[in-house]
Amino acid sequence: MKKGESLIGFLDVRRRTLEDIFFRKQDAILIEQFRKMEKMKETKASLRQVSGIVDEKVLDKLVALNVRPEILASLAMIPLVEIAWADSSIGDKERDAILKATAEKRFAKGSIDYSLIESWLTHRPPASMLEAWTQYIQGLCSSMDKTHITRLRDELIGHARDIAEASGGFLGLTSKISDAEQAMIDRLKAAFDSGK
Repeated sequence: MKKGESLIGFLDVRRRTLEDIFFRKQDAILIEQFRKMEKMKETKASLRQVSGIVDEKVLDKLVALNVRPEILASLAMIPLVEIAWADSSIGDKERDAILKATAEKRFAKGSIDYSLIESWLTHRPPASMLEAWTQYIQGLCSSMDKTHITRLRDELIGHARDIAEASGGFLGLTSKISDAEQAMIDRLKAAFDSGK
């Protein structure tokens, strides 16, 4: 407090200073929330454009799972990667089968998509990626007729079985598809059924 300044005047100046600091912090928080909301809207619009999905709930879920438009194409490969990881490790035959399927999807070697899938074959992707794929496929199925859904499901399950069989059985005496791989195939099929 300066000489000649009243206690009330001093306290009033301090109060206003504290209020200014408080409101600047509140403004900064509100501005940051606004930026996040705008970014979310941009991401939803991009996901809608790239995927063709129009269901707002599905788009919200994809945004919440942090699925970026640039990895949406790679998301289609998640089921094959998950089949390969179903037994907790990936063999050379499984890896080769997935990379072949990746090339068939026109992901050129050296592209971001190809590199991402190679990374997933070395380090298992987080469980949220399978959840994101499930949301994606359900949103996609909501805009397709039954014939196209069946065709898409059968093609994907066929590829999944090829990957599972690539690891083979034991000397041809056991099934080429393990229980864990079959459970994953069943889970993938269920994603198509719940999207109807």
